[in-house]
Amino acid sequence: TDARGVGLSAVARAGMMSRWRVASTLAVVALFVAPVGAQQTHILVLTGLSGDPAYAEQFHTWATTLVDAATERYELPAEQVTYLGEKTAIDPERVDGRSTRENVEQAFRDIADQAQPNDHVLVLLIGHGSYNSGESRFNLPGRDLTAKDYALLLDLLSAQQVTFVNTATSSGGFIEVLSGEGRTVVTATRSSGQWNETVFGGYFVAAFSDAEDESDQNKDGRVSMLEAFEYATAQVARVYESDGRLQTEHALLDDNGDGEGAREPDPLTTDGAMARTLFITAGEGAGLAQLPDDPALRALYLERLELQEQIEALQLTRGGLDDALYQAEMEKLLVAMALKSREIRALEGDEVGPPND
Repeated sequence: TDARGVGLSAVARAGMMSRWRVASTLAVVALFVAPVGAQQTHILVLTGLSGDPAYAEQFHTWATTLVDAATERYELPAEQVTYLGEKTAIDPERVDGRSTRENVEQAFRDIADQAQPNDHVLVLLIGHGSYNSGESRFNLPGRDLTAKDYALLLDLLSAQQVTFVNTATSSGGFIEVLSGEGRTVVTATRSSGQWNETVFGGYFVAAFSDAEDESDQNKDGRVSMLEAFEYATAQVARVYESDGRLQTEHALLDDNGDGEGAREPDPLTTDGAMARTLFITAGEGAGLAQLPDDPALRALYLERLELQEQIEALQLTRGGLDDALYQAEMEKLLVAMALKSREIRALEGDEVGPPND
């Protein structure tokens, strides 16, 4: 064989080895990663200082919208949902305790003890925020917790996949501090300097209770964290535009650990790859009852769920694979997901109108 032939053979062998490493890594991970349906969600909702009865009522309404959707629509066990509020008297049956610093810290420890590896933990902050002495804070009755304080609490959940959503004013500073592997961080504002009242939180929680399923973009019977974010940001923009006001809040999402949130996440280029795989789910079999009865449609939905599991498995290999290889394999899976969603929309077209590309 000449030198040129040897060179080509070496390149071919290298390419084959790279593909073999990806395939074998995914096969091994698939043995250990929980399927989409088996993942359990644990929710912690915190409402902080209101400063006004109107705000207190609004914060409570937003909080209970998520709590009720989680326990009723998604059938999450009550013990996996914790709601700490400014005052328990506003709803003694649903508020589990006051949102004091001590109670919040204990709630994180309780979830860390309860949650299994790879479970999804959703933390939602509703209230007012501030930025003092170079630190972003979420205002609680008593001593506040800073972004750095929450970072330490999230360290207790290093074995879980975490979605941390701060819907408060001046929340943008939480992105850089909390960003990390296995974390999806969402803020209602892009910086600590955006201190005007926010409406993002109301639409974020509404995404999970949307009776018309407008927030469920791919119509799989579930709403991912990415879908909830995109639904809320679209609604926020619509409200400001219809009111003729300058938009004073711009939400961010970070889930790739780079500390830089994206206003328009793109799973292929910026953020969103992890957020699109995270849902509120009670575990194995959850959501299957919401699949269509039509055999052909149901098969497509199940195939898409399988692709979802492959994406989750690949995410667990990040850091152990060559980055270019990881990105290439992730792109293949995401494209396959998009094509599968298009098939579903086309088949549903006879009942729900033309496909929406």
